[in-house]
Amino acid sequence: MGNVRVEVPCGTTSIVIETGKLAKQAGGSALVSCGGTVVLVTACMAKKPREGIDFFPLTVEYQEKTYSAGKIPGGFFKREGRSTEKEILTSRLIDRPLRPLFPEGFLNEVQIVATVLSADNDNDPDVLAITGASAALMISDIPFDGPISAVRVGLVGEEFVINPTYAQRLESSLDYIVAGDAQGVVMIEGQGKEVPEARMKEMLKFAHKALQPFRDIQLEFHKQAAKPKTQVVTKVLPPQFIEKVKALGKARLAEIFNGIADKKERENKINELFTTLTADMTVYAEFKIGDEEIAAKDVNAVFEIMQYDLVRKNVFEKGLRVDGRGLKDIRAVSAEVGVLPRTHGTGLFTRGQTQAMAIVTLGTKIDEQMIEALDGVTYRKFMLHYNFPPFSVGETKPMRGPGRREIGHGALAHRALLSVLPTEDEFPYTIRVVSEVLESNGSSSMATTCASSLALLDAGVPLKAPVAGISIGLISDEKRSVLITDIQGMEDHFGDMDFKVTGTKTGITAIQLDLKIRHISLDLLSQAIDQATEARYFILEKMNAAIATHRPNTSEFAPRITTIQIPQDKIGEVIGPGGKTIRKIIEMTGATSIDIDDDGKAFIAAPNQESLDQVTKYLSSLLEMPEVGKVYEARVVKMMNFGAFCEFMPGKDGLVHVSELSDKYVKDPNELVKVGDVFPVVLFEIDKVGRYNLSRKRVKNISQ
Repeated sequence: MGNVRVEVPCGTTSIVIETGKLAKQAGGSALVSCGGTVVLVTACMAKKPREGIDFFPLTVEYQEKTYSAGKIPGGFFKREGRSTEKEILTSRLIDRPLRPLFPEGFLNEVQIVATVLSADNDNDPDVLAITGASAALMISDIPFDGPISAVRVGLVGEEFVINPTYAQRLESSLDYIVAGDAQGVVMIEGQGKEVPEARMKEMLKFAHKALQPFRDIQLEFHKQAAKPKTQVVTKVLPPQFIEKVKALGKARLAEIFNGIADKKERENKINELFTTLTADMTVYAEFKIGDEEIAAKDVNAVFEIMQYDLVRKNVFEKGLRVDGRGLKDIRAVSAEVGVLPRTHGTGLFTRGQTQAMAIVTLGTKIDEQMIEALDGVTYRKFMLHYNFPPFSVGETKPMRGPGRREIGHGALAHRALLSVLPTEDEFPYTIRVVSEVLESNGSSSMATTCASSLALLDAGVPLKAPVAGISIGLISDEKRSVLITDIQGMEDHFGDMDFKVTGTKTGITAIQLDLKIRHISLDLLSQAIDQATEARYFILEKMNAAIATHRPNTSEFAPRITTIQIPQDKIGEVIGPGGKTIRKIIEMTGATSIDIDDDGKAFIAAPNQESLDQVTKYLSSLLEMPEVGKVYEARVVKMMNFGAFCEFMPGKDGLVHVSELSDKYVKDPNELVKVGDVFPVVLFEIDKVGRYNLSRKRVKNISQ
């Protein structure tokens, strides 16, 4: 096969997809380019499943090579190392819309690798990598029911923009990535500035229409370059075996599902029933799968089917959930603040058996996170980190630091709160929020959003508005689709959708959509948005009962921070040679730090208000212009045989000549004053070269 190239217009440029030149030994490869940004995406499949595996092992690795932007990596080793947050989040973006499109029962390992080879300053490679992954799978030998494509949508002014540049995204009031096919949407990820629900629905319609050309061009790409698909043989359990397991356990399982609302109690009873079934040798004795004996894992497979059917049957036929709730019912909600005594702010949010405690720490400018990316170095003054310890679900598990799931959930809550944070001028602190998930039974990321909003208000952060989040689920078949509010873990596992929506009373701040089916229609998605809005308002009321607005002051244990503006021509004077003046101020006042930007904005941090007041007073004096005829308190800093040099204003020294020390004749100034003495002086002259001449003896004349 020679080189195959297809192209589709996109705004003022085009997106080009090529194959046949690079990575020819991969199962499928697609080189996707837009402007000066180029991403190579490959897809490979293992020849057969790993022994004993019972899930589909899809892995996605998105890599940003620094050479693509003409840079050398920082650090000691000078090469790319562990995945960055952007790489992990983009890997998840690629994975989520593709996963539902592989055949049921397909267990061969599939690996997708997206490598950024070239990066310009306009086009983000992440959305190109999603479409590229679909294209690579389409032409590969891997079974895949695509294509899907993805677009990024911005809102600049009142106009939606497809795949906005980095510059346009800075002006945009929303930033969403939408993936889908011809019939509907399969994945949404992004954030916005309290976007009204009606506007969000318009955006989704616009995005779905806009992604069609990128999907259509893949069909042409497939027509020209596709390999024959590998025929995958999936394991089929004997129908008689399935019926026998159901006959032995279905009635008891239904009793458990219909009578036990508590998650742990229900899980214990289910495990007891499963143990009973697998211990019954008659379950295995009569059946084989080919030459293989029936095993406990096969009983478990049927057990999963039974639970799947029961969850969905109750919703379809009774309008009831596993825990007895109605379709729109929200579990019991409670909200608390000020839970921990020494932290800067805490929020505890509980919804049913999901509980998150968020802790806020306020820091100084030096605590900002530096982020090195292909588009340059940026500094983040708001961080949100999500932790999911194994005890939150009653399990034991090695704790090796945050995984991809933790990073993804933390990023969602971060996006949810970003648009309601105060500006740097309004609140000059660096803010870190840590969410500790203490208990989990579904939607812990939404509990994290609620807990974090509470904690920020408790810390005295002047949010524009509180933010709450809720997850909407979907139970569907060929004929019916039912939306359910506030899904729990079992409904997430056996359901078809996890649609997380966060926002304020005014509008939506973030959305994340994951599906297990190949798409959801725009009409049904619109209904889900409305259902999420109703639930969000309910939760916001519960949160407002705990704390309606931010506390007027920050915690006594938080640093005290303020900003003042220093004229740019005075920056050098304030800093002093080699930072001498700044160091002196910190030593004198006990301040924590003084950081001055190039534009003259000074960020002052101190351990208490008294220290902060001393710094601001000193800096104000330092910036004050000396006035001839004004009396100052001066301190002797150096003695000479002709007089005393005195600091009469911060950073400003003047000479009290021996003749100006006293009305009487003074032969040696050391007889009258010494270093460290403090006394009033008057500035009576600024000479032609800018020297300050001070007088001690003339003070009495001014006083009179």
